[in-house]
Amino acid sequence: MAKKLLSILMGTFLAFSLVACGGGDQGGNEEPDQEEQAPDEAQEPADEGENKAAGYDAEAAQALYNTKCSSCHGDNLQGNIGPKLSAIGSKYSKDEIVSIIQNGKGQMPAGLVEGDEADNLAAWLADKKE
Repeated sequence: MAKKLLSILMGTFLAFSLVACGGGDQGGNEEPDQEEQAPDEAQEPADEGENKAAGYDAEAAQALYNTKCSSCHGDNLQGNIGPKLSAIGSKYSKDEIVSIIQNGKGQMPAGLVEGDEADNLAAWLADKKE
C-alpha cells in the first residue's frame, strides 16, 4: 500500500512539475516582439536609404551570409574552412563574386545562393575591401 501511495504522489508531483514548466511560450512573447519591431522600423528607412544608394540591402545580405556562408567563411568574414572574405572586394568585382557564388570555386559548391539573393550578397561582399 505504501508503494502505491508513493507512486501516486510521485506521479502527481511529476505532472505538476511538467505543467509548471510548460506553457511559458504563450504569455508575453507578443509584446516584446512588438517593442523590438518599433525601434527597428524607425531605423529601417535610414538604413534602407544608405543601402539603396550602395546598390544592395546590407541587412538581407548579412542575414543570408550568416545562414549560407558563415559556417565556412567565418562569422566575421575571417575565414575558416573557406578563405577569408573581409577584403574580397579588393580581389574580385561584384560580377566575379556572383559567378563564384553561383558556379562555385574550389571546395565551394555551386548553387548555394541564386538569383537576386546572389546579386545582393555579391554587391555586399564587393564592398568588403578592408
